[in-house]
Amino acid sequence: MTAEEAVQKFLEWMAVEKQASPLTIEAYQGDLARFLGFMITHLDGLPDMIGLGLISLRDFRAWLAYEQAEASKPTARKTSSDQATRTRARRVSAVRSFFKYLARRQGVENPAIQLLSTPRTKKPLPRPLAKDQALAAPEDISDLAQTPMEQQRNAALFLLLYGCGLRISEALNLNIADLDVMRSSNVLRILGKGGKERLVPVLPVVQQALEAWRTRHPAPTPDAPLFVGIRGKRLQPAIAQKAMREWRHLSGLPDYVTPHALRHSFATHLMEGGADLRVIQELLGHASLSTTQRYTLADEARLLDVWTRAHPRAQ
Repeated sequence: MTAEEAVQKFLEWMAVEKQASPLTIEAYQGDLARFLGFMITHLDGLPDMIGLGLISLRDFRAWLAYEQAEASKPTARKTSSDQATRTRARRVSAVRSFFKYLARRQGVENPAIQLLSTPRTKKPLPRPLAKDQALAAPEDISDLAQTPMEQQRNAALFLLLYGCGLRISEALNLNIADLDVMRSSNVLRILGKGGKERLVPVLPVVQQALEAWRTRHPAPTPDAPLFVGIRGKRLQPAIAQKAMREWRHLSGLPDYVTPHALRHSFATHLMEGGADLRVIQELLGHASLSTTQRYTLADEARLLDVWTRAHPRAQ
């Protein structure tokens, strides 16, 4: 098996076994192509399977130095230094995952990759919508839809995202049968990242919007997707993102206002209302409390910004 064939098998494994998203597969494919392209020049030829196991830490570091130099060139696409660092970190992650796959599935081990340091990145702080914007979003977005069916669907979808703090993928993976569970228990059973399941309470106003959407759903059988497109298939995230993007442009809002920003808004507004951080962690389905604590940092940054702009002595 050649190195290129091994990469192809790895990507197929990512898609089937790990159920990685098409965007992740595409990014990893590009990252690994860059890595192998560098190694062809660096090692005077594409390494075979045995050669992949012999790549040294010095070789890996040479590749990472090359990536950093490429990002610093004047001809490189203009990106922030932090964004460029995140890209390099993702490429290291792709290569490390590839070599872990080789060790587990192909019997090719290379311990040197574990010694390669991942470029440190600053995790961006969550950027929520203002409360009035988050409250207005579901109705305003639905008003821009072309048909009554799409209007009812969008109103329910975006109210669910803000009212329950769901990821867009979590909301779009729901089926009609999940509404029956909600009717009897006032909660939704959500399957999150890594197959982790959590129960999320549903506010009455959200329940009403979901039930109203069910009455207009084209085929509300228990196993049918809850949110569907005009052809009756499960709604694609790109459609929801496009609907919010149109509202964002018309409202003059910044680019970070996306469906995921409604999840940030859910968490931030709960925290501002005095909710316990552990409760927010459970509702969001975060594996680590440190992930949830980013919302406290974001709130501190917002308070500092308000103080800087408002206090006479801050000028």
